[in-house]
Amino acid sequence: MKNVIWIVPFLVFILSCTKQKNPKEEVKQQLIDLFMQESGEYALAYLDLDTYDSILINATESYHAASTMKTPVMIEAYFQVEEGLLDLSDSILIKNQFFSIVDSSVYVLSVEDDSEIELYQQVGTLKTMNDLIYDMIIVSSNLATNLVIEKVGANKTTNRMRKFGASTIEVLRGVEDGKAYAAGLSNTTSAYDLMKIYQALGESKLISSAACKAMLNILEDQRFNEMIPKYLPSEVRVAHKTGSITALHHDSGLVMLPNGEKYVLILLSSDLLDFDKGTEQLALASKIIFDYHQNK
Repeated sequence: MKNVIWIVPFLVFILSCTKQKNPKEEVKQQLIDLFMQESGEYALAYLDLDTYDSILINATESYHAASTMKTPVMIEAYFQVEEGLLDLSDSILIKNQFFSIVDSSVYVLSVEDDSEIELYQQVGTLKTMNDLIYDMIIVSSNLATNLVIEKVGANKTTNRMRKFGASTIEVLRGVEDGKAYAAGLSNTTSAYDLMKIYQALGESKLISSAACKAMLNILEDQRFNEMIPKYLPSEVRVAHKTGSITALHHDSGLVMLPNGEKYVLILLSSDLLDFDKGTEQLALASKIIFDYHQNK
């Protein structure tokens, strides 16, 4: 009888030690440990569009949106096309004069601070709305962005995001409004809100399925691929939009596997002491998520 009394708790101990760990919790801890290796603040949101399995790390924290806000601006443009307010073939005058939201004073964009320069050489000419949206997304043209925002409206973009449950996405202004920045008026987002927007895109629940497909096709042509797609197999398609300013780097998008599976992945960061190393951590996080998704 004494032996039985001793053996039972020992077996319970052995069983508890050999109990299978939760793969999701292991991956989440692996990601947290990864982010702790480099100074900075990080947020991540992953959502499997087939099972709705998710991993969230600091996902509701608000971040400076940088160029990730250009996706909501594109979405608003497509909504206005659907509503008959715009046409993608509309001709837009290329100019480089915009008005601060603080006091309506005029400011201009600097070609040296933009990732696209050809549009500056076309000031005074006309381009279609479709071409400006494309440049705004794939090469993150700031000049194209301000022209599109001036046409569709920052407030209208924010209000549209609210209708899809994105409570922290704030599109207040165009790019390089220095007075607004000094006053603390910047575009913001959270990983969770961007996740909701890309979920709606991936499930064709924004406008029409044709419009969603058209927007994903644009996002898939993204020229900056140093984060989400960096370590993924070449046959994996990624429709995404990056964003960066000093000490901050983001990526946000929809990952589409050859077997038809899709998942949303949002990677945000701020306060990076080493921009390149922080970017590498986010690329490694994308690979960890991909492996987790594949092995579920």
